[in-house]
Amino acid sequence: MGPLEGIKVLDLTSMVSGPVAAMMLGDQGADVIKVEPIHGEQLRHLGETHNGLNPGFYSCNRNKRSLAVDLKTELGKQILWDLIKDADVLLQNFRPGAMRRMGFPEEEVRKVNRGIIFVSISGFGEKGPYAHKRVYDPIVQALSCATDIQADRKTQRPNMFRIILADKVSALTAAQAVSSALFHRERHGEGQHIKISMLEATIAFLWPEGMGGLVFADQEMDIKRTYSSIDLIYETQDGYMTISIISDKEWQAVCSALDREDLIDDERFSTALARRKNAELRREVIAAEVSKRATGELLEKLDAADVPCAPLLDRKDLLDHPQIVESGTILREIQEGFGEVRQARPAARFGETPASVRTPAPQLGEHTVIVLQSLGYDQKRCDKLLEGKVVLQSP
Repeated sequence: MGPLEGIKVLDLTSMVSGPVAAMMLGDQGADVIKVEPIHGEQLRHLGETHNGLNPGFYSCNRNKRSLAVDLKTELGKQILWDLIKDADVLLQNFRPGAMRRMGFPEEEVRKVNRGIIFVSISGFGEKGPYAHKRVYDPIVQALSCATDIQADRKTQRPNMFRIILADKVSALTAAQAVSSALFHRERHGEGQHIKISMLEATIAFLWPEGMGGLVFADQEMDIKRTYSSIDLIYETQDGYMTISIISDKEWQAVCSALDREDLIDDERFSTALARRKNAELRREVIAAEVSKRATGELLEKLDAADVPCAPLLDRKDLLDHPQIVESGTILREIQEGFGEVRQARPAARFGETPASVRTPAPQLGEHTVIVLQSLGYDQKRCDKLLEGKVVLQSP
């Protein structure tokens, strides 16, 4: 089992930011109970399904047990209170104030379980004019300047990342913070409330190179200039590739591979700083030479000279690329009802307590009765809750 074996996580979240954070904890061995409405959380209903689950939901909710419960009923609320008593972590991503309105404010939860790690993920935090607005990933991309960073270099038209960047950055931030809070509790015996704003998490993620022009307030510079985000995609005779050059040695090797030794001592490119200042021109010069050659030929030459380079893979090529295959990056497992299921291996590889994908994402209410029985509910009591539609058990 993973390093979090024995840790009990209550996942009250929906969509992506919270579920992915809880999934990562589950990958690392935690017992994650997904507490969701009896109609199921929103992500269950987005996209085409296979055996009742869509790919997005499956990939955000593996290694979890599903308890479907109506928290608007008093009996449903009591079930959550019973779960809270011995939980280590509670994750929620409702809008600020929602947990209090539901009857589960952090201070009341802590009276029942002093050591619990209470995690609140919100779009914008608890203060400010946006605090109580509904939020999805594109809204955060817009406010975090992600769209400015991704703007077209020629037209300056803003662009969005074509992935749900803000949600997943917030998930990574939350999972890391939970581990730190658990470590603090182990040392000092106290739980705490972790508050994560998707907007703040995304700005922090983008800051190091995306916001370089804002770092030194007394230095005048073009705040839109982001050296590291120059488009480094080159078209070859038969496809596309990327080449990344930082050191003088790498620049010299690229010039030699392209039969352009004359560029080695060109003052516009002869130093790392000069190459940064003339990044657009450098790209144009390299692109012109790359377009005359085949991808395989260039990769062979550049690899031999230890220059960072790679072909651009499309998604159908990913599964069979030698690096992906040999490193075992994509897990392929036969799951009952689904056939072969592919998932990305948990990225952190622990030497002694490996993370793993143990179970598929759950059907709605798949583990309801099992979870209730673990709380000491007998079959008669479970049946009564099912009949009263306080909880739901999948077939």
